[in-house]
Amino acid sequence: MTKPRAQLNRRSLLAGVALIAAPAVLGRSLARAQGRGLVIVSWGGTYAEAVETAFLKPFTNDTGVPVTVASGPDMARVRAQVRTGNIDWDLLDGPGPMITAGEREGTWEALDKSIVNMSDMVPGASRESAIGYYLYAGGIGFDPKRHPPGRHPTDFVELWDAQRFPGRRGLRTRVFENLEMALIADGVEPSKLYPLDVERAFNSMNRIKPHVTNWIAQTPQTIVLIQNNEVDFTFTYSGRVLAAQRSGISVDFSYKSTVNSMGYLAILKGTKNRDAAMRLVSYFARPDRQAHFSEIMAYSPSKTAAVTLLKPETQRLLPDLTSPNNAIIDDDWWADKVTELEKRFKEWQLS
Repeated sequence: MTKPRAQLNRRSLLAGVALIAAPAVLGRSLARAQGRGLVIVSWGGTYAEAVETAFLKPFTNDTGVPVTVASGPDMARVRAQVRTGNIDWDLLDGPGPMITAGEREGTWEALDKSIVNMSDMVPGASRESAIGYYLYAGGIGFDPKRHPPGRHPTDFVELWDAQRFPGRRGLRTRVFENLEMALIADGVEPSKLYPLDVERAFNSMNRIKPHVTNWIAQTPQTIVLIQNNEVDFTFTYSGRVLAAQRSGISVDFSYKSTVNSMGYLAILKGTKNRDAAMRLVSYFARPDRQAHFSEIMAYSPSKTAAVTLLKPETQRLLPDLTSPNNAIIDDDWWADKVTELEKRFKEWQLS
């Protein structure tokens, strides 16, 4: 894996601020107040294991409140739960476009800032109804044994060049990330993506569509498909690749061109476990917990204090948001567009 520079910001995105005070110790009375434990819907695989290790198990040890992890965040299910009041998921762990769309729709509980310490956060991580707790990098994954240097794409322009780099492609089923990649592949500078030229993006997607053999809904499959030789090149995430490498899987990741975004945590409006859910969100805002998560996944923490707790070798693997080749997803641009464009994208896939 090519090591990126250890940079945390582009322009003012990740400006540093002062260390925060340690959060209050959670009382075990929380456990007695809950009729059941908490349920958080997340993404499965090594990522879910990292979330459990860094956040959920320590939270349960401190509070006595058990936390169950469900897999596959889905905004349609979130809306149905909130609309009917039958809340099965207390919290959602998801990318920015899901969170900002939910904000516009009134889907999330407003965060209680007397419980959740939202100081010392990078710009964009502190929202009225969600916190961003890490930044991730999405890019091109491949098996270096099957595709040594010169025989695999290293950026999105090359990923779209099926003549120069023939092979089976795997892309995600969600519209965000794909449209950004498509525009970069079509020559748009990453810093000039927004507002997205949607028609140009779909025209670019038309060029790669015949070479996409797998549309991937579940994130762990981005690694499994490479491992099983079912795709040659796939859109995946640097942390997933690192975890796979540590387990002995032959997979690598190109940092040359990436799409970067914030991972957020939000509470479903109407949950009967609101107080415990707020306390869990406060755990995701702790620098020590974020640093533990980053040591496992090599994603950038949202608390600047957490960076100082990381090992130097981990800092070298953090997403490089200063590179002009790398894009940062504009979550607010997607807020009122993601539902409509997801529908169009699904129809386009089937056409």
